[in-house]
Amino acid sequence: MSKQWLNVGKIVNTHGIRGELKIYPNTDFPEVRFAAGNKLMMVNEEAGISQVVEIQTSRLQKNMYVVRFKGFGNINEVEKYKGCELRVSKDEAVELEEDEYYFHEIIGCEVITDEGQSLGVIQEILTPGANDVWVVKPAKGKDILIPYIHNVVQDINIDDKKIIVHIMEGLLE
Repeated sequence: MSKQWLNVGKIVNTHGIRGELKIYPNTDFPEVRFAAGNKLMMVNEEAGISQVVEIQTSRLQKNMYVVRFKGFGNINEVEKYKGCELRVSKDEAVELEEDEYYFHEIIGCEVITDEGQSLGVIQEILTPGANDVWVVKPAKGKDILIPYIHNVVQDINIDDKKIIVHIMEGLLE
């Protein structure tokens, strides 16, 4: 069975001339993922890049992490890695509290109303601010936006990939 990977960030640019890279984090645990000594898989399928890298130093700067990997000391060595994704094995996922879920566990779940009507499947999760918003793709018609709030989301069953929601007045309009 092939190993499953979770995307934790993307290399968006170089930083300075000493081999540092700017990384846009895509994880709830950036301080864990980008800590010195941590190993990540750097991947760019289009460019044929797939290698394990170890973080030598990292720091948060303007919502991005500036990271230097061990073995890379100048801009010429890291320039080609712009656009690469950084991943960790699914086995290395941080343990969550009860009733907390990873995005990859929610995406793909079928959404059903508490009255038994199937609304569709969650395609994407938006994080605009106060609460996440699930983008549900119905069999036909336009996408449905479901706020992840207690009054709406009644039950989440990750094993069966089913989520029960209560549709408040005006939610589907």
